[in-house]
Amino acid sequence: MDTLSQTFAALADPTRRAILARLALSDATVGELAEPFEMSLPAVSRHLKVLTDAGLIERRAEAQWRRCELRAEGLRVAADWIEEYRRFWETQFERLEAYLERTAPPPSRKGGRHGRKRRP
Repeated sequence: MDTLSQTFAALADPTRRAILARLALSDATVGELAEPFEMSLPAVSRHLKVLTDAGLIERRAEAQWRRCELRAEGLRVAADWIEEYRRFWETQFERLEAYLERTAPPPSRKGGRHGRKRRP
């Protein structure tokens, strides 16, 4: 699987997004990351493996604990891809706006010959 697909696959799961949001605050141990979830430690570890494989987090041994930290550069691939399409659509909307302005009927004039009813 390519890097972009792996990143989006990792981000597709709400539990993994919640883990990333927690790591955005500060580094944490696996136990600390597991606390808010009603799942086993091995299940959390599987989520962490997906995030590690996608390059979104880094895990390191610290005494008897495994500490995790966010790798912001792991999100860069996805952010760059999104930015490319944001610029594309922004350009398309600007072109549409220019087209609509060019082809819009002229505003009607109130009180002119064509806008006023004749009196009998």
